Amino acid sequence: MKTIIFATNNINKVKEINKVKPEQLQIISLKEVGIDIEIAEPYATLWENAVTKAKTIYELTGKACFAEDSGLEVKALNNAPGVFSARYAGEPKSDAANMEKLLNNMETITDRAAQFKTVIAYYDQSRYHLFEGVCTGTISNAAKGNNGFGYDPIFIPDGYNQTFGELTSEIKLSISHRTKAFNNFTLFLSKI
Repeated sequence: MKTIIFATNNINKVKEINKVKPEQLQIISLKEVGIDIEIAEPYATLWENAVTKAKTIYELTGKACFAEDSGLEVKALNNAPGVFSARYAGEPKSDAANMEKLLNNMETITDRAAQFKTVIAYYDQSRYHLFEGVCTGTISNAAKGNNGFGYDPIFIPDGYNQTFGELTSEIKLSISHRTKAFNNFTLFLSKI
């Protein structure tokens, strides 16, 4: 069994990854290795943030690790909030405030096309590898549903008429950006 540290403090992301990981892979959270730090995400791209988080934890532990950064990209808003999704409405981080700001910014916009994007960076022995996953859809007119986290209550994935917040976690995981990126990552791990 291969053990890899997931460089995140986000318990929701850890739960999602643990639901889709192969049996032969053990995912260890930062909390489980006794690391309680907030790693800055100062960069303008998802991949730079993911690499920085993975490299930081690798340097602290000397163990293989991966990190991810995700963002919601809205076509009509020039792909905003994108890399700034978690703090779109400012500090402190608030899912409700982020969704409210996004819906307000889209009040008069008819093209509601959007996508969730995840970039995973795997760092081991001073090398990194990147993996991406995308889920396309649209932004709803109002928040609906209590499942998931982040922007899930206002994102309707293509092929569905309900938001991620309304869909079951099983359906969300089967089509999500994070699952797609993680599947690309585990395919890579199976070959090394």
